[in-house]
Amino acid sequence: MSQVLHTPPGTQAVPRDDLAALAARHGLSVSGARPSLPQYIRQLWARRHFITAFATAKLTSQYSGAKLGQLWQVMTPLLNAAVYYFIFGVLLQTKKGVPDYIPFLVTGVFVWTFTQSSIMSGTRAISGNIGLVRALHFPRAALPISYCLQQLQQLLFSMAALLVILFVMGVPPALSWMLVIPALTLQFVFNAGVSMILARAGAKTPDIAQLMPFVLRTWMYTSGVMWSIDTLLSKHAELPSWAVDVLRANPAAVYIDLMRFALIDSFHASQLPPHVWAIATGWALLAGVGGFIYFWKAEETYGRG
Repeated sequence: MSQVLHTPPGTQAVPRDDLAALAARHGLSVSGARPSLPQYIRQLWARRHFITAFATAKLTSQYSGAKLGQLWQVMTPLLNAAVYYFIFGVLLQTKKGVPDYIPFLVTGVFVWTFTQSSIMSGTRAISGNIGLVRALHFPRAALPISYCLQQLQQLLFSMAALLVILFVMGVPPALSWMLVIPALTLQFVFNAGVSMILARAGAKTPDIAQLMPFVLRTWMYTSGVMWSIDTLLSKHAELPSWAVDVLRANPAAVYIDLMRFALIDSFHASQLPPHVWAIATGWALLAGVGGFIYFWKAEETYGRG
């Protein structure tokens, strides 16, 4: 009796194995089953317009209740940069030995905010949209990716203000500005990968979202956002080699320094870690590909109690 389905009286029971064969013969599959990885990528690509529209809608609605509206997209990172300049640049004098400190600081704050906001919003991508996840069938990776795309759009708004600051501070345009495109592309892939890892973790353990601000704050202070890693290492030659390697290979610091090298004329290649593009590409592939596969493996569990 354990191998047959419960059937109405007078109806012949059908073995489960026969039902499975019947379903397979007619192309039926388990509802909500995880698709294969190639199929999942195709589904995600087919919904690229949804991802873009969702990101744009989130960005538009973010400051809809404020009187200044979308101006806050630029003002928020600028105000953060002003606070950091007063505390670190003026009070702690981290600007000493750093040419063009204001463009240096603003670039670091803008680029770091891109990573920080992508990861924070990605952590809540599933748990914060549980109604959408349960109501509609779509590849769930669309949510953390769309949040990262939203933060990229916001960064592009901020970049307009950054260019104005560069002009005012006397930093001339240069062909190196074209390096912003590959640098931001690699950073986006890295951010999306980390966001997917934390989206899966946050879907199962919502308390992770409460812990992340402390983790990200610690990460920010070790990423050279407000101070120069190169200047620090030159002043503290006694640091152990492993500490130097960790500081230079820090992915957030790598992407920040690449953007500084691209935009600021006084930030030279000698201030970059060796093989910096290889490191940036390696972090992007490790986080992007690894995070995507890690998220995909739990696809069928999202939204289930």
